Amino acid sequence: MADRSLSRKLFENARQVIPGGVNSPVRAFRNVEGEPFFVSRARGCRIWDVDGNELIDYVGTWGPAILGHAPAVVLEAIHQAAKAGVSFGIPNPHEVEMARLICDWVPSVEKVRMVNSGTEATMTAIRLARGFTGRDKIVKFDGCYHGHVDSLLVAAGSGALTHGKPDSAGVPAAFADETLVLPFNDPEAVEKIFAEAGEEIAAIILEPIPANAGLIFPKEGYLQFLRDITAKHGALLIFDEVMTGFRVAKGGVQELTGVTPDLTALGKVIGGGLPVGAFGGRADIMDHLAPDGPVYQAGTLSGNPLALAAGLAQLREMEKQDGWERLNRVGSAFEQGTMAALEKTGKNFTFHRVGSMFCLFFTPEKIESVTDVKCADFAAFRRFFWAALEAGVYFAPSQYEAGFISLAHTEEDIARTAEVVEKALGAS
Repeated sequence: MADRSLSRKLFENARQVIPGGVNSPVRAFRNVEGEPFFVSRARGCRIWDVDGNELIDYVGTWGPAILGHAPAVVLEAIHQAAKAGVSFGIPNPHEVEMARLICDWVPSVEKVRMVNSGTEATMTAIRLARGFTGRDKIVKFDGCYHGHVDSLLVAAGSGALTHGKPDSAGVPAAFADETLVLPFNDPEAVEKIFAEAGEEIAAIILEPIPANAGLIFPKEGYLQFLRDITAKHGALLIFDEVMTGFRVAKGGVQELTGVTPDLTALGKVIGGGLPVGAFGGRADIMDHLAPDGPVYQAGTLSGNPLALAAGLAQLREMEKQDGWERLNRVGSAFEQGTMAALEKTGKNFTFHRVGSMFCLFFTPEKIESVTDVKCADFAAFRRFFWAALEAGVYFAPSQYEAGFISLAHTEEDIARTAEVVEKALGAS
């Protein structure tokens, strides 16, 4: 067994001064019935904990580390930006460059506003949709997580599914009443709600490929159906691409599918590992934001020069290296290794992958909604997780989370991971 005595001591100390000992619930390892380790450093596709244990990492800061941890190009960009000042609260050139890049690369975006997190991006996109349409109700889908926004933390996925109740305490019933929660991949449910309340619905918000309940694919034609029904009823379509944006393709899911939403929320990759978020869309909608319009949004650190310099460096490097094509090849090799391990161990589990994102569901059943995910063998997942960790591979500590591959993962890393996966499956 790997020595994690320093991590245990740190966790004991953390619980005395931090709720649950962590600053984001999934980090507590509750879903795998254990305690977290603490990281001392990270480089490439590897992380080292405070006890000196080395791990191949498939969490990647939950998505942003698309080049790998601490890439030289990003570190240099941060260093150069920091020498000029770490924050201004005044417009800076990085904001304009990042806005132009997003508008050029993301099909739906004509104008964009920078914020500080994915939660802030979805929260403001919802406010903007309500202000633009003059309507109050929002449709979201069970299993799609859009951050800890009061009106959206209803039947949420990810950490809220794992820790306590899906509906968070502290959210007024009146807020939740304005959110209509439907099952994902069910067109009939959407048609019914629009027939009943179409004139009250401001927008549908969804992860076009939900990645906070594992990794769930939309049925063929489902996204286009949502595009058509919202347009028919004068509602907006909001894609939450905080996780998939610049990750599954240069232009996100909307590039892959050809379905263009009215508004898009972004984050993760565009910060190069620093806190960042953004939302953008049609110019006529975005112009409803203050100072030009009546929908208010502000942030002292929005457009922070360090975050945007890091994000720009990362995105330009991805473009320079033809990163998305390379990631798809690495992802394909990872998938082949995983499928071979499943066959060798006789495990009939379901595996999903799109580009460099993946999830192994511990069930043979088809996965089309969070209800299907809830039927997975969570005990088997826990055994797999700890066996893989002990063998030097770190996967997300929850069946409800997707995994991430980076350009730093080599053929040798993928081959080693396949060996570990086979061994860990045998232990599950």
